[in-house]
Amino acid sequence: MKTRAIRLYGVNDLRLEAFELPQIAEDEILAKVITNSICMSDHKAAEQGASHKRIPSDVDKNPIILGHEFCGEIVEVGKKWQGKFKVGSRFSIQPALNYKGTLDAPGYSFQYIGGDSTYVVIPHQVMELDCLLPYDGDAFFLGSLAEPVSCVVGTFHAMYHTTNGSYEHQMGIVEGGNMAILAGVGPMGLSAIDYAIHNPDRKPGRLVVTDIDDARLNRAQDLYSIEDAKQNGVELIYLNTKNSSDPVASLLDCTEGKGYDDVLVMAPVRMLVEQADAILAKNGCLNFFAGPNKTDFTASLNFYNVHYASTHIVGTSGGNTDDMRESLHLMEKGLINPAAMVTHIGGLSAVPEAVINLPNIPGGKKMMYTHLDFPLTALSDLAELGKTNEMAAELAKLVDKHKGLWSAEAESYLLENCKKRIEE
Repeated sequence: MKTRAIRLYGVNDLRLEAFELPQIAEDEILAKVITNSICMSDHKAAEQGASHKRIPSDVDKNPIILGHEFCGEIVEVGKKWQGKFKVGSRFSIQPALNYKGTLDAPGYSFQYIGGDSTYVVIPHQVMELDCLLPYDGDAFFLGSLAEPVSCVVGTFHAMYHTTNGSYEHQMGIVEGGNMAILAGVGPMGLSAIDYAIHNPDRKPGRLVVTDIDDARLNRAQDLYSIEDAKQNGVELIYLNTKNSSDPVASLLDCTEGKGYDDVLVMAPVRMLVEQADAILAKNGCLNFFAGPNKTDFTASLNFYNVHYASTHIVGTSGGNTDDMRESLHLMEKGLINPAAMVTHIGGLSAVPEAVINLPNIPGGKKMMYTHLDFPLTALSDLAELGKTNEMAAELAKLVDKHKGLWSAEAESYLLENCKKRIEE
């Protein structure tokens, strides 16, 4: 089987190449990739090359396939796994394998598996660790988003609270409690709002979402309305803190001065961290979700409250396999829709430039269709492109139909009508 893939040879040395995949062994699986979502971790991998902790030192001689947020269909199943997996089934993959203590992961460490490709050989480690996850949803791009969504799911599960007189930690957000998501209307923040409102197992009673831009807040409210939240048992408040003389007081006023049981900080800004600490209720938990670029990033915390009010701090940067399963399940049931994460689409040949320049490209997730060939395109640009391009015009209509979001309907149209395809 021949595949075409984006292979990494060294620092920002990404090449679109065609090559033969080896015949699968009895403990391997051959799969077709349909979508892969570009992650900032891909940019870091390209930027660091062989010095990256997950990338082999001999990558210049044995290049790896980039991409770890992918979804596709099983093409051939090795003998060992034929009782568990079937040809034609859709799948997603948990890339953080932790196989025998190694950091090896699809999209970083292997020659024959990575999301930026047309076909891959799934190695035995993935199945042995139960990291090949069935996906029964109707859109491949949602399967690709399962990994970033799992980071949000994991955040909610990682929150913890204590009980006086006991040393046991109660894991998860406080059911029916006060929750705040600060700087909460970026792609990951929107996903957190979606999960907080629509997760059937545990919800806050009140959710306050902040930002400093009215347009972004209005967009969030259009996607996740106060009325919808109320129907799901959550009082939802959107708050612009930019013009507030005292953001902490404004936030506390939303809780009648009680403070917040759970606070997520979605941007690596010192002022936000300190704001979050100041609004914690007794036994409240602060989750520093945003990953800073600076290794010396610091902020002040009130340790009087740590001692006497039992406030806590935790940081999460990913989800585990159970979090991915939960994400896939909720998407399959239509309970959550992380499409708000996607702001761009593109074909396989657009991957290298998008990965290398990712910090300079605004918006959220870049969803790449690996069997198609077209440039990276912002969803917001489709209408203008549609003036001279029939396919873009139809995609613009479909995006508009779904409140500016990418959708299963738009994906289906793209897969059927894109004329430029990667030859197989």
